[in-house]
Amino acid sequence: MKISVDLTLSPLQDDYEKHIIAFIKTLRNSGFTLLENPLSTQIYGEYDQLMPFLTKVIKESFEEQNISVLTMKVIKTDRSNYESGF
Repeated sequence: MKISVDLTLSPLQDDYEKHIIAFIKTLRNSGFTLLENPLSTQIYGEYDQLMPFLTKVIKESFEEQNISVLTMKVIKTDRSNYESGF
């Protein structure tokens, strides 16, 4: 099944920017469809491939930080082609 995942990583430490950049670069190199905006990153793919990948990269990112918050929304559909109708 296709899913869309909205991710916002918020490291709670002074050097937060380098952790966010590293996380996004890992997502970019994944081969999954990715859309970025100033507030979050959306990644799209098949559930059975995307979720294990995210579990791995989230854990790796957390291991590099002291304290961090990751907000994740999972939607059961591929919204990568969404266009606003207004």
